[in-house]
Amino acid sequence: MNASFKYIFDKLSTAYPEREARAIARLVLETRFGLTQVDICMGRERTFSLEERRDLENIVKRLSQKEPVQYVLGQADFCGRTFSVAPGVLVPRPETEELTKWIIRDEKESGFSLPCILDIGTGSGCIAITLSQELPQAQVSAIDISPQALAIARENAERLGAAVDFRHQDILDSPSKRQDSPLWDIIVSNPPYICEHEREDMEENVLRYEPSQALFVPDHDPLLFYRAIGEYAVKMLKEGGRLYVEINRAYGRETARFFQHLGLRDIIVRKDLYGNERMVRCRK
Repeated sequence: MNASFKYIFDKLSTAYPEREARAIARLVLETRFGLTQVDICMGRERTFSLEERRDLENIVKRLSQKEPVQYVLGQADFCGRTFSVAPGVLVPRPETEELTKWIIRDEKESGFSLPCILDIGTGSGCIAITLSQELPQAQVSAIDISPQALAIARENAERLGAAVDFRHQDILDSPSKRQDSPLWDIIVSNPPYICEHEREDMEENVLRYEPSQALFVPDHDPLLFYRAIGEYAVKMLKEGGRLYVEINRAYGRETARFFQHLGLRDIIVRKDLYGNERMVRCRK
């Protein structure tokens, strides 16, 4: 066994299940220190400089405290691209990749000629940037309430060469009352949707390190953001425009009923790869 792999695995094995500790150890060596999976499996060694050894020790210390490996390494993969992430933004999830790919498939199959797209609550920018690059004819904008998130999103867009217009805006700030003309062909959002009472079922690393502002809604108002997004979409989507949202699996039907109440149509609730109701698409 590769000595550096064994060192990381041994240090993490008390804090993580064996399979997860192995996966993290491989990811650290591949991402930060350039070892391939073949190198690790064949037990090939490399010489670490003093600075690298200090870096490795710091990485292991942070991981042992259950800090997400994506924050420790400063990056996460999403739809085949690598995004910078930090504690000010959520770590991109596979479910959000599914939502993004749904939009891309729909647009390529039917599509607007020059779609105008808005990503609400962009975080790291992973949805907006992916859409901009996969749909190069699109004009993509994105908003977020967090200046820190917007800084990270802009950095990602610049590094990946994506043309996205990022703006500071709170979707809860009565957007539906504004008298603007319809702007968007597509609106997408992965808003906060985890109820406070669900904290007890969540992983420690999420609770300790990921931004609560991007995760939680009050128990008494689980559809808080969907009301604001839905009302905004009814006003600001062009006729025939589509709304896509990621949802709490416990509130799929309630979310769909609310959108129907607003007058949105062709509502589809879709399950993720784990069989949970996780996405909704509807049309104006």
